[in-house]
Amino acid sequence: VLAGDHLKAASDLGVPLTGVGLLYARGYFRQFLTPDGWQQEHYPQYDFYRLPLALVRGADDQPLRVTVEFPDQNVHCQVWRAQVGRVELYLLDSNLLENAPRDQGITDTLYGGDEEMRIRQELVLGVGGYKALVAVGKTPQVCHMNEGHAAFLSLERIRQFMDAHQCDFRTARQCVVAGNVFTTHTPVPAGFDLFPRPLLERYVSRMVNGLDLSFDKFMDMGRLHPENKDEKFNMAILAMENANYVNGVSRLHAEVSRGMFQDRWPDFPVEEVPIDAVTNGVHLMTWISDRMVHLLDRYVGPNWRDDAADREVWAAAADAIPDAELWEMRENQRGDLVRFCRRHMRKAMERNSMSPADMNAANKVLDPRILTIGFARRFATYKRATLLFGDIERLKAMIHHADRPVQFVFAGKAHPRDEGGKKLIQDIVQYVRAEGANSRVVFLEDYEMNVARHMVQGVDVWLNNPRRPMEASGTSGMKVCANGGLNCSILDGWWAEGYAKGVGWAIGNGQENPDENFQDWMDSQALYHLIENEIAPVFYHRIDGGIPRRWVDMIRESMRVLAPRFSTNRMVREYTTRFYVPAGRAYNARTQEGLAPARALLDWRDKVQANWSSVQIGSVSQLSSAQLKVGQTFEVEARVSLGALAPADVKVQVLTGHVGPNRDLDDLSVHDLEAVEQGGEGVVFRGSIPCDRPGLRGYRVRVVPYHEGLAIPTELGLVTWERVAD
Repeated sequence: VLAGDHLKAASDLGVPLTGVGLLYARGYFRQFLTPDGWQQEHYPQYDFYRLPLALVRGADDQPLRVTVEFPDQNVHCQVWRAQVGRVELYLLDSNLLENAPRDQGITDTLYGGDEEMRIRQELVLGVGGYKALVAVGKTPQVCHMNEGHAAFLSLERIRQFMDAHQCDFRTARQCVVAGNVFTTHTPVPAGFDLFPRPLLERYVSRMVNGLDLSFDKFMDMGRLHPENKDEKFNMAILAMENANYVNGVSRLHAEVSRGMFQDRWPDFPVEEVPIDAVTNGVHLMTWISDRMVHLLDRYVGPNWRDDAADREVWAAAADAIPDAELWEMRENQRGDLVRFCRRHMRKAMERNSMSPADMNAANKVLDPRILTIGFARRFATYKRATLLFGDIERLKAMIHHADRPVQFVFAGKAHPRDEGGKKLIQDIVQYVRAEGANSRVVFLEDYEMNVARHMVQGVDVWLNNPRRPMEASGTSGMKVCANGGLNCSILDGWWAEGYAKGVGWAIGNGQENPDENFQDWMDSQALYHLIENEIAPVFYHRIDGGIPRRWVDMIRESMRVLAPRFSTNRMVREYTTRFYVPAGRAYNARTQEGLAPARALLDWRDKVQANWSSVQIGSVSQLSSAQLKVGQTFEVEARVSLGALAPADVKVQVLTGHVGPNRDLDDLSVHDLEAVEQGGEGVVFRGSIPCDRPGLRGYRVRVVPYHEGLAIPTELGLVTWERVAD
């Protein structure tokens, strides 16, 4: 869904983007529940000829084929095209008669198969996907690997570059990494694809040999600790090694990712691990309700569609739409959701051959006048779907409150092999039945885009309570903002940067306790308190005209602040300006003049790496008082021995920061010194450093390689620090 929103926003903005993926014959599973609430999966077979897809054909009018080398035989894939607005999406399909039955199943199901099937799918996606791009006449300057599944693309791109330019692996890689972008979506080490060496030797040995690369060096490209030869190969690290632009999907997720991967840059502070952040967003026109569209047309004007994520659009809407009409829209959308839930549940009961009495009861679930809270997502254990059920008596008191009742709509799927996630779903279903709470708590089967659309448009509050910091971003809550809904969430993912007083509610204060059970208890108590003492009272506080004025004010502020900020239009603009355009320029710069800039940069790298051991910081002097006020400056002088390197080959820097309890520095600022004198004992570098923050501050001096062709300061991984006395 996020990738689709990305493509739609690129179309809206006119970004020349092309998507590549796999076309699964049975796709994502459909969910149904047994009478006791246990998830079952059904994989319907899709007829591609009856979908909005076109089979790509070559010049001979025959279906276009791309071939991926496997150890036993080659696998052939045909290519389908989907038109997403102005953006083309190419999808690979291995379900061909010329393939062996096992190979036909590579693009059968999303979650099917074992570790070996996973590597086969990723080879088809990465290697076959890049071949498909070239086959349809597209040779991109910039390639965006969305998660580590696509990392083999980087190797195929290098291979084709070597063939096209008749160059070696190092030269080709020097060019290709400049034009690669990698986004990680995973907040925990267990979420990455890891492959053992024997499996890789079987599947990629020929590809590695074709790159004129030893297999040991190839394995090092995918290990967090290359010296540990027992460590499995991490696809995310392969992608990071072959992309100069890397990001997480929220600020907090980028911070967590820098901590996970710091061992790859052991001599740099964790803040400088080269993982940036581009927070996810949602495609507003996909998720916004018809009722909200009508209000925007009426009070902002139809031109708002030209850029639905424009801040001025939402500011104008928040200012112009009258309270009565905004609240009427919310009441109607809640009613739409209630009616949808009743229809949806009746259909599920029909599938299970429930009694007429049970089916009649479905007509009475939920109340269109009651505060409605929604929770829908993948049922992974860290998302804590049952946090609300920790104190059953307190929950019962909330849903049956005489004056301020609350009702809940749940939906979501567990991974087919996640027994813990399935147990969470069953616990909710069985609670509802055991407590006779089905008039106030419902679980909707088969969560998909239609269910999601009704929920994000209809709920008053979107609930999200993951175990911090395990939610990389989350996007469901973003979708309610443009529909007049509010968020109540743990300060994790996007909400850690989106929350502000008046736009929703924060569960807890961002604390992380190593005792998970205690953390769960604390968060559940905070959630109960919010619903009982803040959310429900504000929702039901009606003085005049039956309108909850404070609630409507919060809707306005959420629309004004959050709707445009957490949109894919903003997200794609960020990717374009911060990654795509700079990566394209860097790629072009390295590939011009017969690759001369790339070869010169490699020669410089070789020189620096050969001579770096001779770089030493001889002495550091502070030429002004140690007692400073904010706004003052102090002078620092460092004498540095560079050996065979020139001052232009390095940057001598002062890192200032807050002094922690272990004398570590955090909250860092980096300042460059200038070479002012060169003599027999080295080069003197000097600079004026601002004191721009209060408190106990310290500094350290370091030397790092510098070349105008480097995309990131840590690209070589080299740094020399001044010696600090124990």
